[in-house]
Amino acid sequence: MTVERSEPAVDEPALSPLMNRLFNALALVERVGNRLPHPFWLFWILSGTLAVASAVLAARSTSVTLPGSGEDVVVRNLLSPDGMAFALGSALDNFAGFPPLPVVVTVLMGVAVAERSGLMAAILRVTIVRLPARWVTFAVAFAGTVSHVTFDAAFVILIPMAALAFKSVGRSPVVGVVTAYVSISAGYNASPLVTPSDAIIASLTTSAAQVVDPSYVVSPLASYYWNAASSVLVAVVVTVMIELVLSRRPGQEADEEELSADGAGGAPGGPTTLALSRTESRGLWSALGVGALLVGGVVTATLPGSSPLRGESGTFTQSVLLLNVAVVVAVTFAIMGFVYGRVTGSIASVGDLPGLMAEGVRLIAPIIVLFFSISQFLAYFSWTGIGSVTAVNGAELLERTNTHPLMVLVALVVVVSVINLLVTSGSAMWSLIAPIVVPMLMYIDVSPEVAQTVYRIGDSCTNAVTPMSAYFVLALGYMQQYRRNAGIGTLASFTLPIALVLLVAWVALFAVWYAVGLPLGPGVPVR
Repeated sequence: MTVERSEPAVDEPALSPLMNRLFNALALVERVGNRLPHPFWLFWILSGTLAVASAVLAARSTSVTLPGSGEDVVVRNLLSPDGMAFALGSALDNFAGFPPLPVVVTVLMGVAVAERSGLMAAILRVTIVRLPARWVTFAVAFAGTVSHVTFDAAFVILIPMAALAFKSVGRSPVVGVVTAYVSISAGYNASPLVTPSDAIIASLTTSAAQVVDPSYVVSPLASYYWNAASSVLVAVVVTVMIELVLSRRPGQEADEEELSADGAGGAPGGPTTLALSRTESRGLWSALGVGALLVGGVVTATLPGSSPLRGESGTFTQSVLLLNVAVVVAVTFAIMGFVYGRVTGSIASVGDLPGLMAEGVRLIAPIIVLFFSISQFLAYFSWTGIGSVTAVNGAELLERTNTHPLMVLVALVVVVSVINLLVTSGSAMWSLIAPIVVPMLMYIDVSPEVAQTVYRIGDSCTNAVTPMSAYFVLALGYMQQYRRNAGIGTLASFTLPIALVLLVAWVALFAVWYAVGLPLGPGVPVR
């Protein structure tokens, strides 16, 4: 989808040479990104490239010896008869066994019930409206990190609500849109709660780590401490940048007629009020009470050392509860959504639930289609052995150059941030990068959890500035409800400074975290 650039408002000051250069760079990114094929076809093109590379390397008898096991890995030709037979014979198994597929579908079925019933919107409304006006920016920013539990529905739920929250305290709803969008997108991998993305990324990291250690499992809670701390960092950085810089710049005002209009400025799906009705309040507290009982019951059942929900040798970090947290999240949100819906009347009976769940699955149909091509590419990548060859040679290069692991990790953040300008799907990019990066770093004693954590920093910040993201266009649409002449440059000029400062602050926090040696999550050391 392409958005036409609007003419700048006559009262806007001329942009500085630096800003002009930045916007020209963004325009170049947009033009290049628009020429890329759909990710579905991109992965098939990569599969073809991989096949040719495997033929060349196999003809040269390219091989490596794995440092851990001493096993020799020889590159296999995907274009050979054996390769063709593998590609055809494994296609269905590759797709069915793709780790993120069941996680995404399961979680979205549960979250869809909570979202469609109105529960998620009610939670966000009550967290924003209860705070004093001076806290509205931080409230929206922190709510953005919490809303990640709803997956991509966070953009649709929070952005119009943030515009209304700012408008209700006499501030520009344009700044409200920016605050919500940056908090959700640039802070996409920071949350005080366990999110669907945690389970998806952990499953991909596990698959990559098992190239080196077949028994290695990465828990969705592997970076929980880090993610929780990062959510506070994101909220603070966004708040400081909004309050001290962006809310004072010219051009953040809404159109006069929109400021005087009632409601949410005509934003599609926008709420008309932040306050909950008596029925909505009763439904919210009923749902939260039921949710607390469910989570408390499951956790209590896991606490005894002899609990069947524990992992091998009674470990909690590898327990059935944590390794299958997607199921717990889905069931909890589905039940809470049903309770809220029954109290408020948005759900008539239990018979409505399958339809609501189906609606959630329908919305992610494009992701499922993309997963088919990704799963085939990853299977081919593993079968050819090119991933092992690249990882071992890359690790040897790092050892020869004696590069400090922290410098390698910072470089990874920068590389991922640049790639993220064009490939905005976090799971798609990690699917591509993890099979090389995770084993390579494991060979220099950097754990998969650390590699995953660093990747997610780079995968977050530049989300807010790239027009390649469908949600950039969505946020621009909400902004144009209040400022009709807003264009791509308008939104990018607000998001870019926040994204750059957040990237620097996030990397600095990781450097301190790494130097001190704080654990990333339960039982997961950073070094």
